[in-house]
Amino acid sequence: MKKSVYSLVLMDDVVEAIDRMAYSMNTSRSNLINQILAERVSFVTPEMRMRDIFSRIEQLMDSRFQLLEQPSEAMMSVKSPLKYKYKPTIKYSVELFRSFEGGVGRLKVSFRTQSRHFIDILSQFFILWHVLENKYLESVYRDGVPWELRDINFTRDFYAPNPEKLTDDDIAEAIGSYIVLLDECIKIFFERINNIESAKRIIEDKYREHLKKGLVIV
Repeated sequence: MKKSVYSLVLMDDVVEAIDRMAYSMNTSRSNLINQILAERVSFVTPEMRMRDIFSRIEQLMDSRFQLLEQPSEAMMSVKSPLKYKYKPTIKYSVELFRSFEGGVGRLKVSFRTQSRHFIDILSQFFILWHVLENKYLESVYRDGVPWELRDINFTRDFYAPNPEKLTDDDIAEAIGSYIVLLDECIKIFFERINNIESAKRIIEDKYREHLKKGLVIV
């Protein structure tokens, strides 16, 4: 949405109160005033849609996930424990784009570890995951699913084939269910690391079941 510069005459005390509130919400004065005015005139801003979508995604997360402090209005993060030595956690960070035309958002999966063995297992899993997604989403992504793997950070972009038909519920359901699926498959892989072929079969079956639900975001 287009933004322009406007001059407003405000009381100093009001501005101080706005600044305190903006600071507590980790946003800017201009953005907070924009949100307050939008709510007053019943106008839905991208930030309001993001908050609504994140709230709905949170509702889809079960007891395995713990909500983390939000770094910005355009991002939410959750973490999930992994049964492995040193009890590492998996962190899922979702960033939504201001416009849902085509690109909807980005998922980043990260881990805190210095174990080379652990990193090698993760690399095996995400390479398997990428091959699997390319196999089943070939008709959508002719050049391959948009992803990146850097050591222990996996990044995956989400796109909407028909953005004009997207609702907030659609976006939340698609992203939330993808995180739940990915988390479950990572844990299956680690649990069956001594039987990779078995792990691959189970993960592929779960991915196919996921696709049968229908996809509005890929």
